[in-house]
Amino acid sequence: MTTDAALPLALEWVTAPASWSYDGDVLTVTSGPRTDLFTDPLDGARRQDAALALTVPPEGDWQWSARVRAGLRDSWDAGALVVHADDDHWAKLTFERAPDGTPGVFSVVTRGRSDDAVAAPVTADALWLRISRTGDRFAFHSSEDGRRWSLVRQFALGAPGPVRVGVVAQSPVGEGCRADFGALLLTPAPLAHLFDGR
Repeated sequence: MTTDAALPLALEWVTAPASWSYDGDVLTVTSGPRTDLFTDPLDGARRQDAALALTVPPEGDWQWSARVRAGLRDSWDAGALVVHADDDHWAKLTFERAPDGTPGVFSVVTRGRSDDAVAAPVTADALWLRISRTGDRFAFHSSEDGRRWSLVRQFALGAPGPVRVGVVAQSPVGEGCRADFGALLLTPAPLAHLFDGR
């Protein structure tokens, strides 16, 4: 069931979820079954049916962050933050279930085809994720407490136009994944230092 409340931070659905709600400071999104945002690096096959909501970030440098909790029942179930220019230029930072059942930090950078990587396993049941823009560079960080951040990766997206930022919930082989995005924050504050993540 979808609530009649407005999405926070002027987010708008690009691909509607199975359901969503916004209560207090938590946006809850449930993806449909067998949904994903991924472009196969081998054959270029696109999956663009994951629940996706986007908004316009500030001009210049900014940071986009949230505390993500996800019901990771099946392989590759995930809640994610995303930076998105177009169907060929986007990147996501995920709290995701690996095929062996281990939750972890994953990332995907797509420039035509997707380049995905596993950063680290996670023992916490929720994880802070953050995307930062510094000039033409983007940085992904994760944190278990929202104070001490670890660099996941940095990259240039190479998009020909402006980007938007948002949230994703996916369940590529499962029956749907619920992701809670708490304390969503989009701020023009620059990243102080790439490697200490503060």
